[in-house]
Amino acid sequence: MKKTGTRGVALSLFAAISTGALAQDGGARDGQYLAATCAACHGTRGQSTGVMPVLAGMDKAAMIAAMQAFKHGLRPGTIMPQLAKGYSDLQIADVAEFFSRQKP
Repeated sequence: MKKTGTRGVALSLFAAISTGALAQDGGARDGQYLAATCAACHGTRGQSTGVMPVLAGMDKAAMIAAMQAFKHGLRPGTIMPQLAKGYSDLQIADVAEFFSRQKP
């Protein structure tokens, strides 16, 4: 049996979420469910302790701008451009709302 790394688990969760299996569009509460896919790299509730950016407490408008830049190929990245393309604009706003409410 092949082991699945953290990235594979995150991508599997993202696939389930992006199809609406776990959440519908609708604010910070749904943003919390969508943000679960971010935990593998950015830490639980966006409180990264490693080299990845801390998302907790990030300004909502700044996060939306960053995600839109990834989504539209205006900001380079390794996995983020692919992930951002899977979110609707409303889902990006929901995730940004959730992270903006977290304590860094």
